[in-house]
Amino acid sequence: MLRIVQATERGADPPGPAMVRAGYDAIGSGYHEWSHRSPVRLAFVDQVMQRLAPDSTVVDLGCGPGDPATRMLAERHTVLGVDLSMEQLRIARRLAPEALLVQADLVDLSLRHSSVDAVVSFYALGHLPPEAHRPLLSRAASWLRPGGLLLTSAPVAPGSGVEEDWLGVPMFFGGIGTDATLTAVADAGLTLESAQVVEEDEGDNTTVGFLWVLATRPFESPVTPEAPREAGPRIEPA
Repeated sequence: MLRIVQATERGADPPGPAMVRAGYDAIGSGYHEWSHRSPVRLAFVDQVMQRLAPDSTVVDLGCGPGDPATRMLAERHTVLGVDLSMEQLRIARRLAPEALLVQADLVDLSLRHSSVDAVVSFYALGHLPPEAHRPLLSRAASWLRPGGLLLTSAPVAPGSGVEEDWLGVPMFFGGIGTDATLTAVADAGLTLESAQVVEEDEGDNTTVGFLWVLATRPFESPVTPEAPREAGPRIEPA
């Protein structure tokens, strides 16, 4: 789970995706063992499953080891799980065998306009630099079909930094905070259905709050296709 612990020094280059990828590769199965029983995550997965029509198409951004969210969704729907860590995707291949899994940086991910029924992301936004949050939310909105659903968690505080010992590895975290996240969702042309900050017990007497956002693309939607990008991600089955 995610928290911001130290602001990046002004003028210094922020850690890139290499830190996140290397961290999750090193943690390996330890992340699944630590996170998969989260009752909060399970509750939001259940909300999404109740909303989706049978055989929907779902994109899981930052799918990690694929359990429980990717696995549960893939048992009923067509699911594309996207993650930066090849090690996490290897675990997901075993735990969520029904899902299509690809390695890609969420910052560069590009999909067809109006091509999916839902975009979900459990804790992954907190690993992106602040300047990447708004563009990703805008692109995710453009991928949704009219009536499509976005469910995501997001950090409640703005800023970025590195936690030197997170599950045994250095890890980068970043966010734009609650108000800016909700503004970005609205600016992306989505209708906000719910937004709530939920406190979660991370163990060791540590409680962390996350913003959870549920929004939909209106049937009469102002969402426009994302602009062509110079280079897209390498999309390959994991």
